[in-house]
Amino acid sequence: MTRAFFNDHADTWDKNSTEQDTSKLERMVERLSLKPGMTVLDIGTGTGVFLPHLLKTIGRKGQVIALDIAEKMLLQAQEKGFAGEIAFLCADVTDIPLQTEICDAVVCYSSFPHFQNKPKALREMRRVLKKGGCVFICHTSGREAINRIHHSVPLLHHDLLPDDAAMQTLLQTADFTEINVEDEADSYLATAKKTH
Repeated sequence: MTRAFFNDHADTWDKNSTEQDTSKLERMVERLSLKPGMTVLDIGTGTGVFLPHLLKTIGRKGQVIALDIAEKMLLQAQEKGFAGEIAFLCADVTDIPLQTEICDAVVCYSSFPHFQNKPKALREMRRVLKKGGCVFICHTSGREAINRIHHSVPLLHHDLLPDDAAMQTLLQTADFTEINVEDEADSYLATAKKTH
């Protein structure tokens, strides 16, 4: 159902997107501990709203693997012709067709609420991360605002961002450590590390 929803809305997504302020995206990417030359898995790439900010941060020697379950959203992102090393991958986050331990970081910008099986998704994220790698779950709105928007859309009303305690538990159960959740009025950032 999620895949069908996003495919149906791909053509008009950018016009109707709630985040039109690129400065918010720039501020968010600065909060992620990304470095030049990294391989970053961007899960839920959508139409590529966050891609130019990731590419700028990791530089010419870095690579982004842009993953989305909705092929029409990925097509919109591809057609933008972003400069940089990008591999587009249409797949489900619960079954990522990548080798184990190949990514330096995993980013879920504005996508985590839509993962239907969050525990399995997090286990897959951990699998593809190198030891020492981090996962970043981020939004340019706070949890309450995100959940309010999703509640108002019948097909998305179950796609919610967990509260802080539930997010901590999800990440701990997936064997992540050094977990930190920052839920503010205008942003949300949960970070966790694969330490072993």
